[in-house]
Amino acid sequence: MRIGLLTEGGYPYVSGEAGLWCDRLVRGLDRHEFDVYALSRSEQEEAGGWVALPPQVGRVRTAPLWESVDDGIVHGRRARRRFSECYGELATLLCATTPGSPSAAAGGKAEEGAGGQSALEADRFASALYGLAELARDEGGLPAALRSETAVRALERACRAPGAHSSARQARVPDLLTVAARLERALRPLSLDWYEDDDLGSVDLCHAASGGTAALPGLLARHFCDVPLLVTEYGVRLRTHYLTEPDSSPAIRSLLASFHGRLAAETYRRAAVITPGNTHARRWQERCGADRAKLRTVHPGMDATPFAQAAESPECADPQTLVWVGRVEPAKDLVSLLHAFAEIRRAEPGARLRIVGTPSGPEGAAYLAHCKALAAQLFPDEADGPHAVGRNPVAFEETGGPELPTRADAYASGALVVLSSVVEGFPSGLVEAMFCGRATVSTDVGAVVEAIGGTGLVVPPRNPRALAEACVALLRDPERRDRLGAAARARALELFTVEQNIAAFHSIYLEILSRTPVRRVVLDETGEPLPFAVPAEAHVPGRWSDPAARGTARGGPGSPRSAPGWATDDPVRATARATVPATEGAAL
Repeated sequence: MRIGLLTEGGYPYVSGEAGLWCDRLVRGLDRHEFDVYALSRSEQEEAGGWVALPPQVGRVRTAPLWESVDDGIVHGRRARRRFSECYGELATLLCATTPGSPSAAAGGKAEEGAGGQSALEADRFASALYGLAELARDEGGLPAALRSETAVRALERACRAPGAHSSARQARVPDLLTVAARLERALRPLSLDWYEDDDLGSVDLCHAASGGTAALPGLLARHFCDVPLLVTEYGVRLRTHYLTEPDSSPAIRSLLASFHGRLAAETYRRAAVITPGNTHARRWQERCGADRAKLRTVHPGMDATPFAQAAESPECADPQTLVWVGRVEPAKDLVSLLHAFAEIRRAEPGARLRIVGTPSGPEGAAYLAHCKALAAQLFPDEADGPHAVGRNPVAFEETGGPELPTRADAYASGALVVLSSVVEGFPSGLVEAMFCGRATVSTDVGAVVEAIGGTGLVVPPRNPRALAEACVALLRDPERRDRLGAAARARALELFTVEQNIAAFHSIYLEILSRTPVRRVVLDETGEPLPFAVPAEAHVPGRWSDPAARGTARGGPGSPRSAPGWATDDPVRATARATVPATEGAAL
């Protein structure tokens, strides 16, 4: 089958989030064809280039979300009226109810408890969203209109209208300008020329690698071309919005949260299947209105091979060394870990702590400097005698050097792996430690308990004393530590490998396609329809023994599908419909 993979700030860019997961999925499902539709978040991301693409990637189309697009379109009176009506309805709904609440975002699922009001609001949001999409298709794009004074005034009227939420009524002109700019960026996929029969309309299935803006092209492909949509989320966009907007005004946060909540509800309502990466994400999806019958939990797949040697050589670990591995940022709460280690040192004077990781941006660099200063204060250099050089028991290191070439070497150097986060999605670092056969002590955040099960110790977050007591208990009991490590490795190999992830998505693809009727009409050389040209076997995965048969099954004799000439063209970035239309590109 042919899959349209939808990403935002991810695959195929080298620095993209979730790029490794998407690459493993595409390479693992080599019997299918993939077209990648990628939205980029920054100029630096695009400058970094793409990863090497496998041959099953037929075409890549990209579009930027970071640059301002001047479409140069002048709308007529009728188009301006259509835009005002659709955008005004959208703005009214964003101001109507408490953002992020179940009644505001749950869509049809909340109909039983809300007397049908939530289902009505979901329909109104969908009508406004698809009305803007149809206007963009008719007029060639909407970037300028979404940033126009008309849009700002529509937001202002909605915020001042009777019944608007209290936080929306507090919006000032700078807040409205910010919200309009953010909505334009989120709705930019409406103006792309991806929704024709030879683009997303030609794929068998759209697979969105995240919710939010990345899933919007899938919604439009379903609306215009009736292409089924699969949505995979390892982190729910509404939750991400709450975590990444702490400095914005209440009005900005409420309006954007309402938009993300309603977009999530519409995405879940239209998706054929939704695959959360863990139970934590699943709970958020259900809160936003996802139907439980559509949910299939698929844990992220990770490659266990690099960690096999560490698991097979437990004697290489220092029994008195604790290891922390990850990105250095405030959410990881290394301050609590350092205070906990101070108590560990009082109980076990020979204990050592290795903090292995690189800072995440300027904020992470400042946090790392603060942690180093705190470690120097808590643990003055110790020396065995007056002429010896002291050594701090806390070491801040990075992988890639001679001592720790890889993350596997970092895990292998210690007998106990610690996680001290206050915010966490799926703890991939813990799973890596489990592959290495290491016992773990973690804070109870995100999907930590789901990942480790009963193979590690879990303590409350921001509780250095509890963290220290758990670490001391395992440092003093090597037999228990070994049992937990062996159980952790067995659990990781059963649940979190690349193989199980690929097998799960392969099964889901077949499930969706088995329920989807054939949408395309195949024509012969004279233009007459061929009613039996697409047999049921056309959707069965596998390689056709006869290339001509494959062309017939996919598109009929003489169809462009039998001779994909676009596979030799250079990739070109997609633009708004008003500028130069994007062309197709081949895999590199």
